[in-house]
Amino acid sequence: MELRHLRYFVVLAEELHFGRAARRLSISQPPLSVAIRQLEDAVGARLFERNSKEVRLTPAGETLQASASRLLRQAEEAALEARDVGRGAAGRLRIGFVGAMLYRGLPQALAKFQAQHPAVRITLAEFNSGVQIAELLHDRLDLGFVHTSRMPAELSHRLLLSEPFVACLPAGHRLARRRAVALASLKGEPFVLFSRDASPDYHERILGICAGAGFHPEVRHEVRHWLSVVSLVSQGMGVALVPSALQNAALRGAVFRPLEGDAARSDAYAIWRAGPENVLVQRLLSAIEARA
Repeated sequence: MELRHLRYFVVLAEELHFGRAARRLSISQPPLSVAIRQLEDAVGARLFERNSKEVRLTPAGETLQASASRLLRQAEEAALEARDVGRGAAGRLRIGFVGAMLYRGLPQALAKFQAQHPAVRITLAEFNSGVQIAELLHDRLDLGFVHTSRMPAELSHRLLLSEPFVACLPAGHRLARRRAVALASLKGEPFVLFSRDASPDYHERILGICAGAGFHPEVRHEVRHWLSVVSLVSQGMGVALVPSALQNAALRGAVFRPLEGDAARSDAYAIWRAGPENVLVQRLLSAIEARA
């Protein structure tokens, strides 16, 4: 049984006249008669009673008419949906992100993208970089935003932005009034640091930055989110090195000062599965890059 057979059947059931049905279908009568016989063979029942005066549906034909019409509508809707997804007008986007992306314009870019693509269903999940990589490999995410460029060959990646690290200090700190802070001047200070488990890349990155300035930071507190880092600093619990975008967190009690010299940088990458291009992923990336 083919969709073509069902379409011919539905038109004939509406017209109850082979000539008119054939004209509607833009075919001649013999192919229509052959298609109806093939459909009746596939169903195993006569669908029409026909004689020289009339064509009418049998009880089996009346039963099939409603189901066939519904199946044809569903097939048409499925084709339209597939076309919209292929054009990037509809579909879904499952997005993972590291917390710092909330201060790098991601929410604003998503809001604009959603307004332009109202039929796209977007879901967000905050994960560290390692978890996002695993979720992408298991097809549980379509796009991720991470802090590492180290990833398996099955994933593609693109550098979205690069920003300097800055010193995050309590407002009453001895260095808070300086225009810029020498990294070495933070030696001996209690540090608030990203947990190695939550973000091994950032943990090692900050340790490496401090080592380059000639000291190992005294890590007093370890947390799992950037906002927690800034929050503890704002309450006088220590100092931290954070990406400059965290200044947008605007937590009272925390101040941010650039580092003297060539400051180390924090990189953010977009990652997605390699292979056939996902139109929605590429359109969203273009929207985010346009804001950068």
